[in-house]
Amino acid sequence: MDIQFVGEHLLPGKLGQFFIILSFGTSLLSLVSYYFATVNKDESWTKIGRFSFLLNGAAIVGIGACLFYIIYNHYFEYHYAWSHSSRTLPVYYIISSFWEGQEGSFWLWAFWQAVLGFVLIFRTKSWESSVMTVIALSQAFLCSMLIGVEIFGVKIGSSPFILLRNAVEAPIFARADYLSLIADGNGLNPLLQNYWMVIHPPTLFLGFAAMIVPFAYAIAGVWTKRYKELIGYALPWSLFAVVVLGTGIIMGSFWAYEALNFGGFWAWDPVENASVIPWLTLIAAVHVLVAYKNTGHSYFTALFLIIISFILVLYASFLTRSGILGETSVHAFTSMGMDTQLLIFMGVFVIIPLYQIIRHWKNFPISKKDEETYSREFWLFIGAITLSVSCIQIIATTSIPVFNKIFGTDVAPPTDVIQHYNKWQLAFFVIVAILSAFSQFLKYKRTEAGKFYISIVVSLVASILIAGVFVYITDVYHNLGYILLVWSAVFSIICNAKVLGEAIKGKWKLAGSSIAHIGFGMLLIGALVAAATSKVVSVNNTGIGFGDEFAKNNNPRENIILYKNEPIKMDRYTVTYLGDSTSGVNTYYRVNYRTFDDKGNVKENFNLYPHAQQNAKMRQIVASPDTKHYLLHDIYTHVSSVPLKEEEHVHDEHSDHSEDDHYEEPVPHEVSVGDTIRLRESKVIVKGVNRNATIQNIPLNKEDVAIGMQLEVINAGGTYNVEPIFLIKGNTKVDFGKKVDEAGLKLRFTNVLPQKDKLELTVYQKPKEDKKDWIVLKAVMFPYINLFWGGTIIMVIGFIISIFRRSKELK
Repeated sequence: MDIQFVGEHLLPGKLGQFFIILSFGTSLLSLVSYYFATVNKDESWTKIGRFSFLLNGAAIVGIGACLFYIIYNHYFEYHYAWSHSSRTLPVYYIISSFWEGQEGSFWLWAFWQAVLGFVLIFRTKSWESSVMTVIALSQAFLCSMLIGVEIFGVKIGSSPFILLRNAVEAPIFARADYLSLIADGNGLNPLLQNYWMVIHPPTLFLGFAAMIVPFAYAIAGVWTKRYKELIGYALPWSLFAVVVLGTGIIMGSFWAYEALNFGGFWAWDPVENASVIPWLTLIAAVHVLVAYKNTGHSYFTALFLIIISFILVLYASFLTRSGILGETSVHAFTSMGMDTQLLIFMGVFVIIPLYQIIRHWKNFPISKKDEETYSREFWLFIGAITLSVSCIQIIATTSIPVFNKIFGTDVAPPTDVIQHYNKWQLAFFVIVAILSAFSQFLKYKRTEAGKFYISIVVSLVASILIAGVFVYITDVYHNLGYILLVWSAVFSIICNAKVLGEAIKGKWKLAGSSIAHIGFGMLLIGALVAAATSKVVSVNNTGIGFGDEFAKNNNPRENIILYKNEPIKMDRYTVTYLGDSTSGVNTYYRVNYRTFDDKGNVKENFNLYPHAQQNAKMRQIVASPDTKHYLLHDIYTHVSSVPLKEEEHVHDEHSDHSEDDHYEEPVPHEVSVGDTIRLRESKVIVKGVNRNATIQNIPLNKEDVAIGMQLEVINAGGTYNVEPIFLIKGNTKVDFGKKVDEAGLKLRFTNVLPQKDKLELTVYQKPKEDKKDWIVLKAVMFPYINLFWGGTIIMVIGFIISIFRRSKELK
């Protein structure tokens, strides 16, 4: 006999699943229609393909609307809503929970691909049918990832609309009213509860989606024998993908720096690597596309780099979604059994270009003439090859778990991952920076050697002098590799600044590349100096080690303990922990920094608020830093350990109150609204009674009575509002106490006395000497970090200028 479950909202899920099937069906119809339109040159097929793709976009929007409706209304009968959201999340974090899971991120990818498809439908003109065939094929694969069905035991996709009772086996699902026992969802990963995570994933996935467009032009151009034309159309779209994906990667770096306690902006995590590899290969493709457009050289290299860039996006998706990086990355998804489907997706997009290239190889417009050494296209080609080799090194190390899986080996990743990558990549980026410098003085096809050397010598001398001064000031002159990287970056900035000066005089078409290269040089210098010369200012010379458990994940020598209101000297700062406050799930720790002049006058005074989410059950915190930004450096601060606040305790008539041993003997008070209880260092005012109190995670029946006593606690530290609750449930009296740690109090609403028209408030006070609070804090100074952030912004601006230039050339 089927159970008739109570309280489920099935309509939005059924509607959402209908939209999933519709999106998959329309993407297949669009694929077939556009294919026949290309092969038969039949406009009627084009109209069907266009209509079906537009309908696919509407279905994608419908999926998103249904899923957001479910999450926003906390319908925890759905597994996705229960797994990734909770009632305590504000709306902007509910948006983040939308794409925390694999299903939501696949939807986001499909959404952006649909948007780009709409743009292409109305802008590609004669390219529409061939380009949209490729786009529709990719869209069909993405939509299939959301179907969530099994055919002959093979799982196809994972639906975000699967019910919790169908996804999880548990005894409660034998009850028709199981939803009454599920008061809240699991919530959003604390690390993702940051404003950057509202905008970082959409930007990143728009970048991933944009990578299909130059790929589609490449395949369409070869397929329809428009070999040379494809270059002009692929170039602006490649620049667009580089800008958007690069912006997404930079946002991720900001997130890591501002929200995570990694102590930096790039950790060479495998998931970070997976996103940066296709970005670098597409940058290489852009440079070779420009070279071919101007000289006719390196056609195949340009085509190959466009194609491999999108294939690497699919490979990155496989790495992050298959669970294969589970032991080497903190960012990767766990496997959902779609590994085969992901491999088929990638395999199809490998086979199609391979087939087209083999079939049309003889017709490619490949130049027989060798490139001149004193030509820009020759060195653009060398730069592209250097970037590609750099990517091969990153791929090889990142893919160690894949190699182990395939060959049954047990090769361990590098022990010091950051040192390993930095050692290799430093050499590559020295070469790239030098090439981005002197190639600006070269012309396409051939440059007179004399003019070239005259142009280069002044910049070379100036860069040596400036770099020498800079490495001395920043104290990186002890390492030859660091010296070479700083010099090459300065060399690039000076050479490109000279070209930018010429652009300002009228040659504006040169501005985009020179601005992007200047930004790249600044980025290299900022990243090197900030990472190489970062200084821990919270040096612990006390010998206090904070225990073995602390030392497993932290260096005790780099952390100091701060007792509340007790200043301590830390480098040039006097630091004082002033207390904490709680907002939602976060506890913010107020840390005051001051500096003094020789006369003892305060020169600088500011507060930082590093925060943490506490999990008393797991006995751990998830910490996020706060940063003081200066022009030439940052002070980066996070808490490493704090006293864990105990969970609020439920008290019943039979409790022995053993959890209250840290307090003095409790004192009951009979009070009415308006009464004031004066204590040793604070006073408690009864402000009112809430007769409609609610209790988290406890459903109330009509017969139950829940009353809240609205209290205001005032002491020297401030004013605090709390509401202990008294509950009568059946024949049982239960109360829910509230703690005011800032005042050393716990307050319990323990009884209602109707015969006296009074309420009973029981007050617990901590002994005076037991109230001292503390935090363990780590502070790091990052010198010249603004060169890194400024460089990334300038580089993106340069790319955007180049997009406008290349788009204008198509008109």
